[in-house]
Amino acid sequence: MRDERTVPRSWLARAMLDTVGKTSARLGLIWISVIAFCAVFAPFLANSYPILVKMNGHWSSPMAQHFTPTDVTLLVVTFAAIVLFVFLQRFRLFARLSAFAAIVVLTITLSLLFVHPPLTNVFEQYRDLAKSGDVQWALDAPIPYSPGDHLRDQFDPDRPHPWSPNSAHRMGTDQFGADISSHMIHACRVAMAVGFISTGIAMFIGIFIGGLMGYFVGLVDLLGMRLVEIFGAIPTLYLLLAFVSVFERNIYVIMAIIGATSWVGNARFVRAEFLKLRGQDFVQAAIASGLKLRSVMFRHVLPNALAPLLVSASFGIASAILAESVLSFLGLGLPVGEASWGALLNQAVGAGGAFQWWLGTYPGIAIFLTVFAYNLIGEALRDALDPKLRGAG
Repeated sequence: MRDERTVPRSWLARAMLDTVGKTSARLGLIWISVIAFCAVFAPFLANSYPILVKMNGHWSSPMAQHFTPTDVTLLVVTFAAIVLFVFLQRFRLFARLSAFAAIVVLTITLSLLFVHPPLTNVFEQYRDLAKSGDVQWALDAPIPYSPGDHLRDQFDPDRPHPWSPNSAHRMGTDQFGADISSHMIHACRVAMAVGFISTGIAMFIGIFIGGLMGYFVGLVDLLGMRLVEIFGAIPTLYLLLAFVSVFERNIYVIMAIIGATSWVGNARFVRAEFLKLRGQDFVQAAIASGLKLRSVMFRHVLPNALAPLLVSASFGIASAILAESVLSFLGLGLPVGEASWGALLNQAVGAGGAFQWWLGTYPGIAIFLTVFAYNLIGEALRDALDPKLRGAG
């Protein structure tokens, strides 16, 4: 029987193991894992609707009845990723990635077609039923408030919102009456989505344009570099400010703009790697064997050019999260009522100029730790991929 310890690992696999082996990277991964867990299971962690309830002898799940397409998609995709990449490691990586992409597309399509939550939410409905004695038994979320629940049934004219932290609301409430703890948990979704989707768009564009420039050189490289210079001169934050000031605020548009203006660095990295690799023996052998151009570029050259992109992606995710937080802090980010750390920061200073410390402290710490975690991972990955630094360690 072959000893698994003698099985050679690829250079990239060794670099990833070296990255995870660093204490700083492990700390960053722990925090990112917490954010990802909160993003996926947010309805189970903070929800005004009971997870399970018994009324008049009948059992039901109000939480499931109010699931959105996003809720269903995140749950299905997460469990599919665990099965494919943890329990089915005997299959080739390309096959698992292809299956995962198909599951994502199918889940999104089916969720949009068949998942239809109620158009209106009466968040205080089950609190009122519990007070009247109609609820026989209920399993509530750990934080029994949704981010859009403005606690209208708890309105007190003598004690207007925002409320400071208390026994019922551990992190207090915002100026609209929403629970900060619930808001913080559901805002993890925005942070993860903005970071990964916008960076994914930037990587796709950068790989495509940079690969063409580095492989064909000549006129293609000349035109591509002029395009890189044009987009490199566009300030992303100012473009976002201009767009959201004129058009309707939309999280998907924000992600698209960040991704469409952040690909320049990725294109430069890929171009440099393609220029270095195009003359290597294995590339010339692939060409001589008659492989198609797309196979040579994207199956032989590209996998060997991805190392710098991994480092760039970690820093790009942090930058995208910071950009969305800045927009929301300025009041130009997500629509009112959407959970966002930056939107909470925007409410820290009230209309009268008073500073509500809980509205500035909790989201500020979350933004700092998230950006810092991605930077720690990026630094560790850069050291692991650098032969000089790895040899020095």
